[in-house]
Order: sequence, then C-alpha cells, then structure tokens
Amino acid sequence: MKLLIVRHAEPDYSIDSLTEKGWREAEYLSERMVRLDVKRFYVSPLGRAKDTASLTLNKLGRDAEECLWLREFDAPVCRPDVADHKMVTWDWLPQDWTAEPRFFLPDQWYLPRAMAEADVKSAYDWVTANLDALLERHGYRREGRIYRAAAANNDTVALFCHFGVECVLLSHLLNISPMPLWHGTCAAPSSVTILATEERREGIAAFRMSAFGDVSHLYRHDEPPSFAARFRECYANENERRD
Repeated sequence: MKLLIVRHAEPDYSIDSLTEKGWREAEYLSERMVRLDVKRFYVSPLGRAKDTASLTLNKLGRDAEECLWLREFDAPVCRPDVADHKMVTWDWLPQDWTAEPRFFLPDQWYLPRAMAEADVKSAYDWVTANLDALLERHGYRREGRIYRAAAANNDTVALFCHFGVECVLLSHLLNISPMPLWHGTCAAPSSVTILATEERREGIAAFRMSAFGDVSHLYRHDEPPSFAARFRECYANENERRD
C-alpha cells in the first residue's frame, strides 16, 4: 500500500484556515491529488487541514474521515532556554537538542527531563497506536518494528495533517527518533510525503519513504513554496523569520 502524508497549505493561524497564498497552494495540490486513485482520505479536525483537503474532496465528490489523532502534535515542553513557559515539542535551538545524545535514539529520545516532565511519550504513543489501528484496517498489522501483511494490497491512502504530527508518523513507520525529523527536516505547506510498503518476503512488510515534502505541484504553476516553518537562512536576512 501507499501512504500520502499531506501537510496543510500555508496557514493563517489567527483563524485556523489558509492565507490567500495557501488557497492557491491547495488548488494546485488538488490538481495533483485528483489524478491519483486514492482509496480513503483521512483528515485532521483542524481548519487549516480540512480547508486544504476540501478542494480535492469537492472535485472528487468524496468525503474524508476526521481523525483527532491527526491534529497537530500536542505535547508542549519547557525547553532549556525558555524555562518559564511551554513551547511546541519540535522547536528547540540546535545547540540544545543536539547536545543530548539520547535525542538521537528511538528508544531513549523521550527520557531527558523536559520530555519526561511533559510526558511526551504518552502523546506519541497515542498517535502511533491510532496510526497502527488505521493501518490494520487497511491490511497491515504492526508486529514489533515491521508490519504483518494480513491483507496485502496496492491501495493508496491519503492523510491531511500537520508538520509536527507528520514527523511522529514518520518516526514510527521508519523506526527512528522524531527529534532529527522535527529539527532536521521541513515539509513545506501543501507538500506531499510518500511511503510505500515493501514485501520482500511474503507476509512481512516495511514502509520505505520515496519522497519527502514534495511540492512539484507548486513549481508546475511557478508558485514558490512558502517559507512557513523555516527560519532565516542567514541571521542578517531581515526579511526571513527569526525566533
């Protein structure tokens, strides 16, 4: 099977919807999505994800199943440099998170104090348990670090969600820590990440990622990817986002 993980288009967080540019991105994304044979659509309950999916769904005359666990990952932490209030889990300064070796390990990243105090692992486990339940509905049952192909298929399933939770999904599917994904990757708004099962021995499947954060649908229309979620390339670049 194939999984398409789609990040919402450029957001207007003040109204939990999309910017004018975001609606263009969603339109160009829909032109791409309607050409695919998607068996089922799933969507976050948040407005920016539902609005992004709506253009594709309306063109196809389809519905999406709303999944609470596809909302943006919700486990705020007190990072070392900002100890007086909690912030999103995936926004640490590079010099802080890279100094902790356990953050790179799939079975220890949640042990450092900030993560343990916020019980981030429980939030992570809730998301991944729901992901596995969905995959089992589609024929793939989690067993350890692989999947049992109980009903192997070539179906395509699309998930419309958010960057933080996308990295949680990828972490689980690829058996790696989410920290390097949260801090070392950036899926631009409206981007598509593609994974497919590989069944090299009958009945034993693993997911492999063939594309991450693809925005070719934007380039096709000469629409530049949004800078949202990135920080300035050089500190002196005043027109780009800083902390």
